[in-house]
This record gives sequence, structure tokens and C-alpha cells, in this order.
Amino acid sequence: MPLSQQNTVDANQAGQPGEQEEPVLTGVLADQSDVLLDENGDGHVGQRDAEEWEERESRNQLKHVAGLGELQDVTEVEYRKVRLERVVLVGVWSSMTTTAAQAEESLRELAALAETAGAVVCDGLLQHRYKPDSATYVGSGKARELADIVAVNEADTIVVDDDLPPSQRRALEDATKVKVVDRTAVILDIFAQHATSREGKAQVELAQLEYMLPRLRGWGGSLSRQAGGRAAGADAGIGSRGPGETKIEMDRRVIRSRIARLRRQIAQMAPAREVKRGSRRRYGLPTIAVVGYTNAGKSSLTNRLTGSAELVENALFATLDTAVRRARAKDGRLYAYVDTVGFVRNLPTQLIEAFKSTLEEVAEADIILHVVDGSHPDPFSQIDAVNDVLADIEGAEEIPRVVVFNKIDRIDAATRERLAALEPEASLVSAATGEGLDDLLRRIESMLPVPGVHVSALLPYDAGSLLSHVREYGNVDSVDYRADGIWIEADVDRRLAAQIVDRAIDETDGDGSDHIDAEHDVD
Repeated sequence: MPLSQQNTVDANQAGQPGEQEEPVLTGVLADQSDVLLDENGDGHVGQRDAEEWEERESRNQLKHVAGLGELQDVTEVEYRKVRLERVVLVGVWSSMTTTAAQAEESLRELAALAETAGAVVCDGLLQHRYKPDSATYVGSGKARELADIVAVNEADTIVVDDDLPPSQRRALEDATKVKVVDRTAVILDIFAQHATSREGKAQVELAQLEYMLPRLRGWGGSLSRQAGGRAAGADAGIGSRGPGETKIEMDRRVIRSRIARLRRQIAQMAPAREVKRGSRRRYGLPTIAVVGYTNAGKSSLTNRLTGSAELVENALFATLDTAVRRARAKDGRLYAYVDTVGFVRNLPTQLIEAFKSTLEEVAEADIILHVVDGSHPDPFSQIDAVNDVLADIEGAEEIPRVVVFNKIDRIDAATRERLAALEPEASLVSAATGEGLDDLLRRIESMLPVPGVHVSALLPYDAGSLLSHVREYGNVDSVDYRADGIWIEADVDRRLAAQIVDRAIDETDGDGSDHIDAEHDVD
């Protein structure tokens, strides 16, 4: 029997004489045919009153989301060798801002986040109300019902599908007697598990500390004040005269100092990133930023397009550190793919600030490759979430974009037609089977920027390495091997154009200027 049905309390048992009334929870498939009584208790109610009653009841009830208490695969969870944390998911939604289907999909995404973080999802509950309760998020009555559900499932933690302020989190913890975390904390925990590079770890720690700072709480001695100077008196003795601040204030000061130190360290890492980007710019290497929702298949698609072997895992936020992979076009020209961290709805502001290096890579790219999970129930909501993040990146709106629906091997023909009709310019591909990749490659290579200087020059035969650089970093129109040298016509950048001028054979005045045409210099 599903957990949602096991946890449902029989409404017929409530209200019996001599018994304490039990909380009533309604499952997704529960019967809604409750008897409605008027003030006189005669069972006759007007149609309008009945509709209002049903609407009020549906708004106040906790709705179980089916399918969230059955963990199918935990082989990729980092904590699989120890007891997995048992969690209950809770969300509040309002018909003013969202729909029931969207609220359920958001809770299912939270379940995927919790499982990626290393937890077992026991149950998922949704409450329909105008706005979250200012005290306990779900209201005092529903908090008591939630405490009963937590006890039945022997859960350790409650995960809220929202960004909870500290006061609501503390009140809900006091009501349910278990730990309460919000969506932001789960995402930060996943990032902490997956960060591998020095810069990535520093960015994650910075985001965690900024999240933790306003949420510190203390018990007992943590809230006592250390007397300053001679205020402690003679009875306290040596060692009691402190700086005159509470323990929690000292913790905040330590965290602020650590945040400042991390910001300096991350700022010191910026020149190294700039050197790498400067090297690509110096050689005129076009870059393609691969962006998209988390677990959309960005790394898998990058591997198929470049032949590399980046980490591929069916988990959220498997890629945190920016990876640059080189590819070669059919004409021999080199370009690079930049695999970036995935985005998610309601991405914490702390992470947006901390992961500026990824955003910098997007701003410096020549093309943005937007990868979308075509098998997702609502892929266009993921597109909107990614576009919201890209809108905050200065200059990203002017960069050409290619939308790619990945994982089309998992969808039927009707869904393909729907995606093609709603996004006619998008490409439909499968990184797993290779379907559609050839057309995508041709489209990407046709959009690569053309270098700004057109050259026509006669090179000596011992300039083979220079010709190789022109093939790799330029756009070669023609190569003619003559008796007196190699005649080339190509589009190159200023650096290669200068080198070609130095090596070109001049048949007239010896400086090679007759063979350099820079009329198409767009720089």
C-alpha cells in the first residue's frame, strides 16, 4: 500500500464520543464525498454553500503527492554506505500564482534534489492556501498534522519547497520536533558534495556561509553574555571577563571574517581565469557556452560533440566546475565548448553571486547552446528559468543562441511534433543515440564567427607550421601549391595576419604588402 494511503486517517473515526479528534489528511485519490451539515445539523445545504465549503476544505487540506515515497535507485547517492536521512517534503501553493500541476511538479523536483543530496523521501505534502502562514509556514493546525506524519514515517527532517526565513524555520521545528531545511539548503548541500576544484569549493563555502549567517541560533550558554572588563565581579573569577559579547555574536564575527577571506581568495583566482580566456581570444578560438537546466544532458551532449569523456551522471548538479573542451570543424578549424553549471528554478542568490566564473564564461562566449530536457513534462518552464538567469548576465542578450531539445529518444512522435511546432528554430537531438547531432554540428559550425582580416599571400614552403595555424584558427578559402610557394586566401585574426605579413614572399618590393588584403577587418 502506498505511503500516502497508509498515512491517511479515516475521517469516519474522527469525532467519536470520548475519543480525541484525529487530524484528517486527504490523499490524491481519496474520496471527496464528505457529508456537509448546515448550522442546524439537518444535512441540507444550498448548492452555493456546498461549493464554498468544498473550496475551503480543499484549500486547507494537506494533499499527498503520489510517487514521492518510493526511492527506486540509490546507487549514485554518496551516503549509500550509511543510513540515509528520511525526509518529508512540504509545499504551499496559491492559485493566484501557480496551478496544482505546477506545484506537484515543483515538489517532484524537490524530491529529486533531496535524493541527490542523499535522502530517502518518505512522503510529499502540498497545502493550498492564499499565502504561507507567517509563523509556521503551514499554520499551527497543519504543523501538528505534519508532526504526526513525521512520527508515522520515522522521518528525520522536513524539507520545505520554499526559501524559509529563520523565524518560520524555528517555529516549524518547535512544532514538529525535527530538523527543518528549505530548498536553498538542499541545493547548497548538493553543491558542497559535488565541488571538486579549489575555486569551486571556495565558491560553495562562500554561498553556505552567506546563507548560514542570518540563520544562526543558540541555546543556553550560546545566548549568555560574557562580561566585559571588571563587570564580572569578584565571584566570577579569572577567565570570566570577556569581550562583552554573546557566543552567537562571536560566531557571526567569525563567519564574517571567513566570508571576507573567501572573497579575497576567489578574487585572486580571477586572473587565472582571465589568462585562460585571454589565451583563447589571442588565438581567435571561438567558444560555445553550453547552458541549460540541471540534468538536461549538457555534459553528455558536450561529450558527443567533442569526443571527450566528461563526468556524466543521472543526478542534479553533477557538473559544478567549468570544463572547456576543444572540437574541430569539418574544414579543420578549431573551436571550444564550455560546459557550465546547470540552473534551477529559484536558484539561490548566494549561488548566483558565488558562481560568477560560470556567468563570465557565458558572457564571453560567441554562441550560447541552450540544452533542454525534451522528455521533461514541462520543458518550457525550464527554458523560462534559464532565460531568467541569462537575463541577469550583461551582454548575454546579444549573443546568438541555439535551443536544443535533448533526450528525444525518450519521447513519442506526438511530443516531438509539439516541441517542433512551439520551437520551430530548435534542434531535436539525442546525446544517447546520436540522433540529430550531424544537423546540429552543421548548424553550429555555420554560426561560428568569421575572423576579421582577409589575407591573400604567397608563403614559402618552410612556413608549414604557420599554414597549420591558419587552418586551425582561421577560415581558409583556398590553398594553391605553386612552384614558387604556397598561395593562400583565408580569413584570420590580426595576430595571424601579422605573422603572414612577416613570412609572405613579395614578388615586387620585398615586404609582402601586395599580398595582404585587410579590407574586411571588422575589428
